[in-house]
Amino acid sequence: MTATPPVEAQSGDTSAPRPRLSGAFNAQLASTGIANLADGILSTVAPLVALGLTASPVQISMITAAGWLPWLLLGLFAGVVVDRRDRKSIQVVALVVRALVLAVAAAAAATGSLTMGLLLVVVLIYGITEVFADLAATAIVPQLVPADRLEAANGRVVGVQQVANSFLGAPVGGALLIAGSAAGFGAAGGLAALAGVVLLRGMRGSYRPRPTDVRGGGPMGPWGQVRDGVRFLFRHPVLRPLVITGSVLNFAMTGYFAVFVLWAVGPSSAIGLTSSQYPLLMLGFALGAVGGSLVVEAVRRRLGELPTIVITLVLSLLLMVVPVWWPNGWIVAADLALIGALNTIGNVASRSMSQRLVPEGLQGRVNGASKTLGFGLMPLGAVCAGVVAEGFGLATTFIAAVVVSLLACGYLVLALARRTSTTPNHQAG
Repeated sequence: MTATPPVEAQSGDTSAPRPRLSGAFNAQLASTGIANLADGILSTVAPLVALGLTASPVQISMITAAGWLPWLLLGLFAGVVVDRRDRKSIQVVALVVRALVLAVAAAAAATGSLTMGLLLVVVLIYGITEVFADLAATAIVPQLVPADRLEAANGRVVGVQQVANSFLGAPVGGALLIAGSAAGFGAAGGLAALAGVVLLRGMRGSYRPRPTDVRGGGPMGPWGQVRDGVRFLFRHPVLRPLVITGSVLNFAMTGYFAVFVLWAVGPSSAIGLTSSQYPLLMLGFALGAVGGSLVVEAVRRRLGELPTIVITLVLSLLLMVVPVWWPNGWIVAADLALIGALNTIGNVASRSMSQRLVPEGLQGRVNGASKTLGFGLMPLGAVCAGVVAEGFGLATTFIAAVVVSLLACGYLVLALARRTSTTPNHQAG
């Protein structure tokens, strides 16, 4: 699926019937939901189990680090694998490995032999499987649906992820812990195995991509294929500014929310919430994200592809100052819901455009390169926000994050405007 429409494709003919999403995509969607339910359970169980094994803040923080580290180390090479192998099989293997390692954790917890070291290994291996499964799941979508239904497909994926991870995973994980940590690990492992079975039964045939060689000249080794993906990404006049902007936004917004809890929780905080109220506040963001995932296709058809991305991102950033100027719990909850909706619309539109612009055989490598950069800046953003908040206060930190993000959006607009001004006579699609 290498043919792509012009990036300036606009609203299109809304009266024509839209092709239905395939049964294979529905199987992929179901598997994604089941796997994300397991993710939500584990993300709740692992840190709470760790609290029972150690009181060291450094060791507790390593749980999060172990989950993100595989993206930094393996994102680029995982992209090569995704572009060379059957993308369905990659997901199935990753899910099976995930189920096995969680079964080991469940057995260790049941026998009282679970240690902090073993828990870190479990989270690390789980993170490795996440890199391969996530890249393969993203890259396979353009093989399953028509190009003009990518917003609908990606919107459904994001909505299912939010429901499974945020709404169901956390409370289910907390309930399972009542029966013991072995139940939590075992349930997550069983769900991972079930997700693999759904893929095997619902997606028949092979999903190996057609090879794409950007430079020409025959077969290349892994390093050459990594360079091919990175070169395509950073030489593309649209993808390059999108990835750079997205990475800066990840940096700034991770910092914003890393210290946001201090603004929201406690009798001396600006908003004044209790610890039990804070999750309900953040639930508004997830609710908005689900709502945004349902309307993204209609918004893109009405506004056009690039305007949808730019307008929703800028509006969501402007709304980020509301908690600073109006720190009322109800107002902030509604504000976060709007931010979640706008963020999701912009991100889904951006992902869909990238899937249309990137050749089938480069999807894994380009996604791997962009996520390595984007996810790699997130821990740095959290550290920088802590330093700024310590020296200049929380409000300054929030405003600085918004300003940095708006500057990144300004760069995106200028870069795309230059590209449009030098591209003659693109017709609306």
